[in-house]
Amino acid sequence: MKNFALIGAAGYIAPRHMRAIKDTGNVLASAYDINDSVGIIDSLSPDSEFFTEFERFQEHAFRLKRDPKTALDYVAICSPNYLHHAHIVAGLRLGCDVICEKPLVPTTEILDELSLVEKETGKRVYNILQLRHHQAILDLKEKVAGEQKDGKYEVELTYMTSRGKWYMESWKGDPRKSFGVATNIGVHFYDMLHFVFGNLERNVVHFVNEHKAAGYLEYEKAKVRWFLTIDANDLPASVKGKKSTYRSITVDGDELEFSEGFTDLHTTSYQEILAGRGYGIEDARHCVQTVETIRAATPVMPSAGEGHPMLATLLR
Repeated sequence: MKNFALIGAAGYIAPRHMRAIKDTGNVLASAYDINDSVGIIDSLSPDSEFFTEFERFQEHAFRLKRDPKTALDYVAICSPNYLHHAHIVAGLRLGCDVICEKPLVPTTEILDELSLVEKETGKRVYNILQLRHHQAILDLKEKVAGEQKDGKYEVELTYMTSRGKWYMESWKGDPRKSFGVATNIGVHFYDMLHFVFGNLERNVVHFVNEHKAAGYLEYEKAKVRWFLTIDANDLPASVKGKKSTYRSITVDGDELEFSEGFTDLHTTSYQEILAGRGYGIEDARHCVQTVETIRAATPVMPSAGEGHPMLATLLR
């Protein structure tokens, strides 16, 4: 049984971490968030300590270290993207292994810094890359690895997850804190594409604003036209008014069904980490580099065959 702390307990994704800690037979010993809307703790870990000031949380963690029975083993991080680096380092220097939500950090330079702190502390950083555990993605990876194909796969990725007006007022709508829509909602898809189709060879951006982005990625085994949006107006008519999210990946014209099966992927990620098979800094490097390039890119008009179909509505 391991002792966990959770940073960012009031966030959207935090309950999945709380449940993963509980479902793997471990203990959420303490939690921290500047916001106190954390009533979910009552149903998952009612005995957890809770702090709204980081200094008090950190001092409590140091006191727990005095007894091996209470000392923290892991710190899970669900805080806003721009705070991941600072919170990861704090967790490592507390003598804990760290499990952090995506994006791990915004740049490869900061990844290198985290590697140094790992060496200094002897502790590890793990990234939640949950799509690597999705059965449909694992089946696709196995298929791609086993096929002898002439040329590259033609892939179309569409992800629409509608967000209300609150989004732009929150840290997620501030590119200094979220690093923009492609990073915030797209990083795990870019990781999945690398996981299945190999190393990235070309990265072109066709469109980007505060609500949506589109571009073209070419991997060793695939040519990918991608489109991401948080604008509900982009949802297809078949979904609008019924669901707030639409995910679609087609591979050579065949639809990959992966809209279900997301619920328990954090628990699976925790099981793998606890078994010594978690994904670390170097596993996250490829997708961090991908979004870093996207953020720095100047959008260009698509070459023939490289534009996502949604571009026609964006470039009118």
